[in-house]
Amino acid sequence: MRVHIKYFASIREALGTDGETTDTTATTLAGLRAELIGRSAVYAQTLQPGKAVRMALNQVLCDENAPLQDGAEVAFFPPVTGG
Repeated sequence: MRVHIKYFASIREALGTDGETTDTTATTLAGLRAELIGRSAVYAQTLQPGKAVRMALNQVLCDENAPLQDGAEVAFFPPVTGG
């Protein structure tokens, strides 16, 4: 399936892109994150397990078990704090 990924804030800066469209065999957000981590050291460092990363699926915050669908929009972003 094909998904559209958006990266925000420090994740965007670390990866050097604000998004991409990619083919995946993942069935969940966790699976997609694992595939991305396997791409390179930069992806691994930025999206590593245990690192605070929020995820959204079709503009709705989700946990990592959310199922992917073809054509979905996935967003990765760091937790946001206010002041």
